[in-house]
Amino acid sequence: MILSQNTSRHNYYSFLWHASFLALAQNFMDVDTILPAMLIEAGGNGLHVGIMTAIMLGGARLTQLLFAPFISNYSFKKKFLLTGINVRVLSLLLMALMLWFSNMLRGETMIWLIFILIAAFSMGGAFANVSYTDILGKSVLPSTRKVFFSIKQAVTGSVLLLSALLAKKVLTMKAFPVNYAWIFVIGFAALFIASLGIWNLKERIPSKMPVHNVKHFKSLLTDELRRNKRLGFFLGWVNTMGISITLLPFVLLYSKQVFHTHSQETGFYLFYKVMGTVFIGVLLFLLSRKFKYRYLLYGNAMLALVVPMILLFSNAVPPFRLLFLAGGVVFATYAISMNGILLEISGTENRTIYSGIAGAGNILPALFPLLGGWIIERFGFRPFLIMFIFMILLSFFFIYKMNCRK
Repeated sequence: MILSQNTSRHNYYSFLWHASFLALAQNFMDVDTILPAMLIEAGGNGLHVGIMTAIMLGGARLTQLLFAPFISNYSFKKKFLLTGINVRVLSLLLMALMLWFSNMLRGETMIWLIFILIAAFSMGGAFANVSYTDILGKSVLPSTRKVFFSIKQAVTGSVLLLSALLAKKVLTMKAFPVNYAWIFVIGFAALFIASLGIWNLKERIPSKMPVHNVKHFKSLLTDELRRNKRLGFFLGWVNTMGISITLLPFVLLYSKQVFHTHSQETGFYLFYKVMGTVFIGVLLFLLSRKFKYRYLLYGNAMLALVVPMILLFSNAVPPFRLLFLAGGVVFATYAISMNGILLEISGTENRTIYSGIAGAGNILPALFPLLGGWIIERFGFRPFLIMFIFMILLSFFFIYKMNCRK
């Protein structure tokens, strides 16, 4: 079946609806500011922040390797996408209820419940992402994909900025835990509305690569890695550059532990991070027909080195707001380029499998925050920052070998 222009346009706007309200929800469940700040307020330490970051940014994506073989056996995957989204919606509602009744919980119990709900939220996202990549790849015409990834950032920019200001206001209106309870109520409502865009999608084209058992899936992975050399370098890039999106929670921890910043400053950090994501989204949208992924990857890797270098060599109070601004640029650029490269190196039939393989690329991003949290608790921030810089430098080799042409 051939994808028609009308169906592609219908799905294009459905994805944008989802992206716009997801942007509203995103700032109320932000992994770099809101969640680690809540965890620290609840009594968490550096190791707890490391565990949370590992769950949110690495561990959940690693589970895509488990979800992909199951989902790949089905020709139509919209129901799986909705299942993952609904799990995330429910997790946010339960998080809000837990905070409302937190006076009935001991500190240790509360931290465990936070981990469980964050894990459920992240697993739902990983389950949904496998299907999302497949449906997007076959439901929007290839000629509009790069424009879509860029315009998704640009169109949602105003929503991101407004929601960041709203989140900042909510954080300062009440004390913990009431302020965070309201944060998750708003996030729950926004994510529910975002899911309506997915309900509206028209999944017309089947895509299926049967996976019979674990042994068969292993042979498929081996065959794809042998046949497509760029896939191996892609995994190397994800395993090195992927840790760049795990840094900001530790920057927030550094600001709170060393300089004792408060909830109001956390709101500013979120706002500046959002400004960074909006800026790069608009810029890449304007240049969507001109920029090449290869140069975008090099530039992003160089910017990712700036934040730890400033923290490492600064003799005064670091410009934390500007660091979160740079971190927002790095985060958004990584997300845009990762999805674009995955679509470039995969095909219609094997895209679900490739999404699972991409999940395997998150082994180091999953382990790095755990190791980082332990290092910070035992030896301080300096060894952690040096290790981070070394990993980003390794990513330059894989960018060169991937040789992205588009």
